[in-house]
Amino acid sequence: MPNIQVLEPHVADLIAAGEVVERPASVAKELMENAIDAGASAVTVEISHGGLTFLRATDDGKGIPSPELKTAFLRHATSKLRTEYDLEAIGTLGFRGEALAAISAVSRIEVLTRTAEAELGASLALEGGTPGEVEEAGCPLGTTMVVRDLFFNTPARLKFMKKDAAEGAAVFAVVQRVALSHPEVSVKFIRDGKQELLTPGDGQLKSAVYAVLGRELALGFREVRSAGEDMSVTGFVSMPACCRASRSWQFFFVNGRQVKSPLMTAALEEAYKNQRMVGKFPGCVLHLRTKLNAVDVNVHPAKTEVKFGAERTVFSAVYHAVLSTLEGDQSHPQAVLKNTEIPGLRKQDTVTPNQIRMNASASPFVGETTQRAGGSAVPPSAASGGSSPAEGTPKPPVPAVVRVHSSSYIPPSPAGQSLPPSREKAAPPKAMPDAGDPTPAPILPLTPPSVSAGDPPAAGRVEENSEIPWRVAGEVLNTYIIVEQGETVYFIDKHAAHERMNFDRMKGEDYTPMSQALLTPAICRVSPDQREVLLNQRHLLEEFGFEVDELGSDLAVRRSPDYLDAGDIPAALEELAGRLLTAGSADPAAARDELLHTMACKAAIKGGWHSAPQELERIAAAVMSGQVKYCPHGRPVAIELSKKELEKQFKRT
Repeated sequence: MPNIQVLEPHVADLIAAGEVVERPASVAKELMENAIDAGASAVTVEISHGGLTFLRATDDGKGIPSPELKTAFLRHATSKLRTEYDLEAIGTLGFRGEALAAISAVSRIEVLTRTAEAELGASLALEGGTPGEVEEAGCPLGTTMVVRDLFFNTPARLKFMKKDAAEGAAVFAVVQRVALSHPEVSVKFIRDGKQELLTPGDGQLKSAVYAVLGRELALGFREVRSAGEDMSVTGFVSMPACCRASRSWQFFFVNGRQVKSPLMTAALEEAYKNQRMVGKFPGCVLHLRTKLNAVDVNVHPAKTEVKFGAERTVFSAVYHAVLSTLEGDQSHPQAVLKNTEIPGLRKQDTVTPNQIRMNASASPFVGETTQRAGGSAVPPSAASGGSSPAEGTPKPPVPAVVRVHSSSYIPPSPAGQSLPPSREKAAPPKAMPDAGDPTPAPILPLTPPSVSAGDPPAAGRVEENSEIPWRVAGEVLNTYIIVEQGETVYFIDKHAAHERMNFDRMKGEDYTPMSQALLTPAICRVSPDQREVLLNQRHLLEEFGFEVDELGSDLAVRRSPDYLDAGDIPAALEELAGRLLTAGSADPAAARDELLHTMACKAAIKGGWHSAPQELERIAAAVMSGQVKYCPHGRPVAIELSKKELEKQFKRT
């Protein structure tokens, strides 16, 4: 058995360096944090070959006094702690005094630094942790550190480094997180001579988010601002429609320190419950400010994990701050239309009347088209046997204009009454009016008929909390409701909106399901695990109108919700069982929400069904009032199309 002996100091330093310096990104993080602790207002990070051969960090902070320059690279040498009591309330990013010693142990370092009191700066070179002599040098206020040949003396670590592109991306990610953690610091990142990031350093988090995450992602964020007695939460969160496929766009900061916190992640995603799509994750840039002694940052070598003294309070603060932002947002996704050019024409060509025939007298709807059996649109004149363009002339399709079938105004049903889903199939399209038919289709007036004081509020009328009047202009494809408000047109998915209305109604404590007894029990054959979970959650099924009994290895359904056809019961139960198996039976609230998702969807009006005007009015009223914004699966229920965007399609602007 080998003898026990104390390691050489150099070997011990290499082992300790491996805990702090994992890759070039670790070096960038430690140097940037030191710069921020030194009061820098601008930090520049420049790398080459992924940071393995060259990494330079420049700041305009306080600098290091010349007599203390060598001391700064000794292990456990720091200016941020004095006694053990200082560990109870750490207000700086660094505090252990290990970073510079660890970096210098596995690289070659050159340092230039000057304080405000000194006329000349100081320079120092170190190789493998061994320092040279401190010399005078001319340099600006602050500190510049150049790290070369990282891991040159530890080939065991060097062989595990990834390609330059991957290591450079990791450094860039660290620089981005530091820029988001301190928006008051201007951060610049240069990779292989090319500038990839520059934040303004104006102290506005919105500016840093825009610079780091880009315009597209930043426009999908909404501001979070919540403050309590001992804790505040500020930042930005993405709207449910802008959730991403991974959690890589979630940034959490505690007292200016970037952390990985499962607690804060859980609070964030709980606020999005029943609003985001399955498999999608919200993005965020959230800053939590709390008392220094309420959080312990000395629990991980990289200082990326923290422990909270009051975890429930932190969870509640993040959850309610995010939830209030989501509930207060009244915006809808913007419809994006691409400008299309007519096939067969060059930009310099002129469109002639023979190339596009639009005969306004052929129909009261200008530009209306007739659909062939194959689905292609043809001009009305061609559909009625008119002359066709000359041979060889391109025949571009005529842009189809949405045909709005308006109806006379009908007040909606009283609030609180559920919508009876109409199962009437879509009516076949009416024949196009003859060219000489002078009777145009009725147009719904912008101002509906007067309603007496005792009548329920009408959807087309200006409500007390509505600034601009709106009206239901019609429905297309028996699926999308068209609402006009000012110079904006909204397209509402009636199924998604009605599904959300059902979900909120069913989740209420006073919800009583309408169920019907079946003359003949519906027999459902499901797998053993599905059968077990359905029987274990029988009380939940009863809440939604199901009465399920055992029948040998099968299940017998004796009662079901009134909106569910008998033939659809087996498929519905099988879907419910699948959701319960996914949610698990350990969390009753999660299991109930999974049932709510399915039952709300089953009870909702289906796309393609013909709906009565009252149904359309009530759904539109719920959406336009802000009561309904997203379906339970996170899909948007409405998109908006501005007049300007529409006019661009017709080349009017």
